[in-house]
Amino acid sequence: MGAMRQMVDKYPVIVLTGPRQSGKTTLLRGMFSDYRYVSLEDPDMRSFAENDPRSFLKQYDKQVIFDEVQRVPHLFSYVQSIVDDSGIMGQFIFSGSQNFHLMQSITQSLAGRVAIFRLFPFDFQELKSAGWLQNDYTAHLLKGFYPAIYDRDIKPADFYPNYIETYIQRDVSELLAIQDMSLFRKFLALCATRAGQILNMSSLAKECGISSPTVKSWLSALENSYVIFLLQPYYRNFSKRVTKSPKLYFHDTGLLCHLLRINDVSQMDNQAIKGALFENMVISEYVKKRYHKNERQTDLWFWRDSHGNEVDLLIEKPRETEIVEIKATRTVMPDLFKGLNYYAALETKVKLTKTLVYGGDERQERSVAQVVPWSEVDI
Repeated sequence: MGAMRQMVDKYPVIVLTGPRQSGKTTLLRGMFSDYRYVSLEDPDMRSFAENDPRSFLKQYDKQVIFDEVQRVPHLFSYVQSIVDDSGIMGQFIFSGSQNFHLMQSITQSLAGRVAIFRLFPFDFQELKSAGWLQNDYTAHLLKGFYPAIYDRDIKPADFYPNYIETYIQRDVSELLAIQDMSLFRKFLALCATRAGQILNMSSLAKECGISSPTVKSWLSALENSYVIFLLQPYYRNFSKRVTKSPKLYFHDTGLLCHLLRINDVSQMDNQAIKGALFENMVISEYVKKRYHKNERQTDLWFWRDSHGNEVDLLIEKPRETEIVEIKATRTVMPDLFKGLNYYAALETKVKLTKTLVYGGDERQERSVAQVVPWSEVDI
């Protein structure tokens, strides 16, 4: 997050968004200890900001962090006038966990005046730095990566039910008028069974007993609450016979395991389940690294053709493209490179780097591809 410190001198407003409980407040208060801190989750502060915004911003006029700022959306218009008049860089820092309302307010009032950053739960390097990274990845599949689980030693079985009830359901309720929350919980659980798969909205709608437009609306709410993300297919070359539907993934495998009712690592003995969870964890790690390093010029995709040939992850960079195969196995066998080799034979116009991410702990430089341990994933 060093880039955020640099942008304080270049933009009047800095915004940090990301999932609830991902550590945004801790990061901001540590990095900007000279700033005042105001939480708009506080009913009194929110009432002050809503009912008398001019006096509120006269009192909190500069070098202030507004937490959960999307709770008072009309504040943005007043802030626009203040920063335009003052010309002060780094005048305000906003944080928020509801991406839709936050980005809508920014687009309407603060376009061109704001630098936006995203913070997700711990990545592997952060766990390693804190001494929490374990040798066996299955423990992390189950625990997930939310800071409270590690620094407060909360059991996943206690954390995730509360997280769903306290945060996810509340955030979604703010976006949508859901009449039947039990039906939404069923929908969330069905999404978990489709993690890592091509998204079929009509199938999801039929199984849940809701309409396709409702599926689309509920998926959007989960995306904007940083519960899931959709990895888009890469289909700009080779042939028209390629998949054009996205894949669904969860930002956190601990939440995914909870929704799948996996509460012990012994339940991951099924290779298909372990492989799907491992793939979700690794792709989520790449997403985290992209945002934590502020790699705006790097795009993430997957590729699959109508014959089932596939590349798990395609990382499009300014000067090259990295194609990634993800396998949970701890043993590297020649057939693991099959998908990478197939794609490389088709792509002749772009410089390619081939990577196999696997469940072992030894980095290898092979002639066919670089072999990278799960714990050393980087972008």
